[in-house]
Amino acid sequence: MLVTAILAVAPAQSQEKKPIVIAVPVGLSGVNSVVAPAVVQSAELAAEELNAKGGILGRPVRVIPLDDESGPAGAVKSFNTAIRQQNADVIITMETSAARNAGAPIAERAKVPFIYTSFYEGRACGDYLFVNAWVPEQVVPPLIKFMTDDKKVKRWFAVGSDYAFGRGMIEAAKKTIKDMGGTMLGEEYQPLQQSDWTAIISKIRAVNPDAIIYSTSGGGPNIDFLKQLKAAGLTMPIGSLSIDELTAEAGGNAAEGVYYTGDYYTGIDNPENKRFLDAMKKKFGSELKTPNALSQQEYDGVHAYAMAVEKAGATGADAVLQALPTVVFKGPRGSVQMNKQHHAPLPIYLAQVQADGKTKVLKDFGLIDPGDQCPQLK
Repeated sequence: MLVTAILAVAPAQSQEKKPIVIAVPVGLSGVNSVVAPAVVQSAELAAEELNAKGGILGRPVRVIPLDDESGPAGAVKSFNTAIRQQNADVIITMETSAARNAGAPIAERAKVPFIYTSFYEGRACGDYLFVNAWVPEQVVPPLIKFMTDDKKVKRWFAVGSDYAFGRGMIEAAKKTIKDMGGTMLGEEYQPLQQSDWTAIISKIRAVNPDAIIYSTSGGGPNIDFLKQLKAAGLTMPIGSLSIDELTAEAGGNAAEGVYYTGDYYTGIDNPENKRFLDAMKKKFGSELKTPNALSQQEYDGVHAYAMAVEKAGATGADAVLQALPTVVFKGPRGSVQMNKQHHAPLPIYLAQVQADGKTKVLKDFGLIDPGDQCPQLK
């Protein structure tokens, strides 16, 4: 599926004014389809803002969303389409880890910059790959420490989707739990496309942990798991390493009480976030998808790329790659710079889902470093 959004109303362009093409391969179908429309909206707003100021280097910005079907096969198709057919200058997107792992080598071989805007399990590295979202080192320790100290959790049960992200996040959680003196009573994984969690919930009930820590794929699997957990009557505290605001809202009251840490929430109180939310509401009105920690970073990524191109004075990959780690975009999350081995120190917050599905920010942990992600890129 190919959806094209041209975000500039301008006269016929000369060769010198040809558009700068930003490809956004994202899960418009599959498990990420709950959040993908919000990602596209973030890209569209950023491009509109850039075009209102004359584009990038005086050239209009064109955003091309592509459906990666939330998986590797779709990612291969959409990355090849972006590069070979659409002549993308850059790829900026949120994807599942499986899709990213399939697409990143294509961008690398074609020497096209790829800004990955999704939180993920960490340690994805490449000369052309930059990441502006969180990794486990930034969100797992604060969440586990909060639940250990404030909720008196000692005995845990871990649940994850059976692929790189789910297993990677649970591995990080297990290490942190052990370091903090906790015990893991069980650990279960579900195939990515499977929606019946009955067997795993039965195992949770049998061992009766103090809390559940889980990391499913974004979107649908979060809702399925939490709805079935609630229906089963289990009431122990839940920590999520994968939910986002839009998904929490889509689940009605299924996610009520869930704690999660992240780098972006609509409730962040700063002028940049207020401007962003107001602009999103003005542009999309009733069609607005709630901005969240899987979509807002797309907006930041487009603006950071624009800053890098302006600083480099060209769209050539070599020049842009040299400039990207040096630019700082001050946006809704605060100031973000992808200067730590192509990753970014980020402000991290603790939040909890309320009865109406809305998310309330509880605590600000300040700026947290991503740690050693790609030492070869030092």
